[in-house]
Amino acid sequence: MSASTAPTAPAPAARGRTAPGSPPPRRARRRATLAAVAAWTVGVVFCLPALWMVLTSFHAEADAATNPPSLAASLTLDGYRTFFGDGGGATPWPPLVNSLSASVFSTVLVLLLALPAAYALSIRPVRKWTDVMFFFLSTKMLPVVAGLLPVYLFAKNAGLLDNIWLLVLLYTSMNLPIAVWMMQSFLADVPVSIIEAAQVDGARLPTVLRRVVAPVAGPGIAATALICFIFSWNELLFARVLTGVVAGTAPVHLTTFVTSQGLFLAQLCAASVVVSLPVLVAGYAAQDKLVQGLSLGAVK
Repeated sequence: MSASTAPTAPAPAARGRTAPGSPPPRRARRRATLAAVAAWTVGVVFCLPALWMVLTSFHAEADAATNPPSLAASLTLDGYRTFFGDGGGATPWPPLVNSLSASVFSTVLVLLLALPAAYALSIRPVRKWTDVMFFFLSTKMLPVVAGLLPVYLFAKNAGLLDNIWLLVLLYTSMNLPIAVWMMQSFLADVPVSIIEAAQVDGARLPTVLRRVVAPVAGPGIAATALICFIFSWNELLFARVLTGVVAGTAPVHLTTFVTSQGLFLAQLCAASVVVSLPVLVAGYAAQDKLVQGLSLGAVK
């Protein structure tokens, strides 16, 4: 008959550690609460200008011009009615269509050019590809205003002033470097084995890009497209100098609310809200692809 042994007490947990399933210590909960409060505070502070713009857009001009602005003033839709031409002003539809056309066409061209370039620099890298990437990035170091006069003289001599296709070419050249830079990092995570398998089956390069690379790197391509669309939609300097009545874009149309008679603040805020809606809708619709694409390759 074996001697009975007394049950041993569990070893105490190491100092500073908690057993699995036990609630977190008070200090950790306090830090998490402070971090959450700080994050919400920063988010609210950054959203305050946008909220103030939306609220001002529903005020009359007299209430919007008060300093400080009156939060308890009566709400009205006069600013939106004036923006859409009910008050006899210029209709906003041609500038909105011009901005949409320039942004969409330039984004499509950027993707068509950036995808093969990123493929060559990531999956089938050329010699000294890092020098090529630095060249692409160095083109963004030139101040935009430094190239404004040469571009204006070229457009004037070529008869391209006030032409929407000139903006398409400019936006394509401006967004192409950042698109190649982003998509190169996305395509570097595409498994080479599936590309080689497609090539063994007889698929040519256009087929590989369209049916193999594009579906795998879809979130990264969507993130690149959204960023290029936003950059093109928000561009003002070239559109303000190179366009007029025919090819004026939505940001150019916003400047018409600053006149010699004064600043029509309520109408400007209403116009800014309307002009911001396409970008907000596109970002909300593609938010899952955007987050997935921007985080692609972050965890190996």
